[in-house]
Amino acid sequence: MDKIYLGNGKEFFDGDEIKISLNLTKLKEAAEHIFEFKGNKYIKLKVCKKKEIDEYGKTHYVQVDTFKPDFKPKQEEEDIPF
Repeated sequence: MDKIYLGNGKEFFDGDEIKISLNLTKLKEAAEHIFEFKGNKYIKLKVCKKKEIDEYGKTHYVQVDTFKPDFKPKQEEEDIPF
């Protein structure tokens, strides 16, 4: 499956904080990964550390978690399916 990148981030305070910017326009590419739970819509994202800091000082990137399990585990009614 193709990776869907939504943005980048920068590490602050010795890694205690990561500020990210998301390209909401690119969410259209990820529409099939948006799911509903108890009337609310969610999307799972991954924030990953870059191998090297880029030319703008960005240390992390944001990617849609496109993993889809082959089975659906039984969820407790109060649990969000993460």
